[in-house]
Amino acid sequence: MGKRITDVASEEFARLFTGFEHTAYRLETLQQYDVSYEKEPFAAFLAGHPMPADPSKDEWAGMITDAVAAGKVLQRVHVVEEPLTDYLRYEIGWSYGPNVAAGEDIRILPAVHWLAPPRDYWLFDSRDLWVMEYAEGGEFLYAEKVSDPAEIVRHCYWRDAALHLAIPHSAYTRRAELLRRAS
Repeated sequence: MGKRITDVASEEFARLFTGFEHTAYRLETLQQYDVSYEKEPFAAFLAGHPMPADPSKDEWAGMITDAVAAGKVLQRVHVVEEPLTDYLRYEIGWSYGPNVAAGEDIRILPAVHWLAPPRDYWLFDSRDLWVMEYAEGGEFLYAEKVSDPAEIVRHCYWRDAALHLAIPHSAYTRRAELLRRAS
């Protein structure tokens, strides 16, 4: 086992996003994440209220803006099952918007097109791999550094395949709306 980070709010975890040189890539595979900083906006979304102010989201979007301004690339693919869960409707409809506006390339991949194991991870500069582990309910447990070169190459391959197969966020939001209306 490699080094573990157990708190996504820690300085150690934050340094992953300020220390990379060129690229940061995230694969998300869960249909729901349970994180404390999303509880209020998620409840507002479900209740049909306007999006509340969210300082943590503003901080994250600022980090993206700074990274993109420095010539760095941030990409994310979320593998989704359709029809979408309420959480995914929230994430795609509300939570991803500020990230995209800040310059993150977010894409959505319907699970029917994904053959790799469902495994969340962050990959920085195609060499610094952190596998994310969650409890059954979507609660974050830890991020574990993987140093095995073969595993890193495998995750780079999965990144490339996912980016190739996935639908850009803006196109997927239109698709999701059509699917919602059809159901």
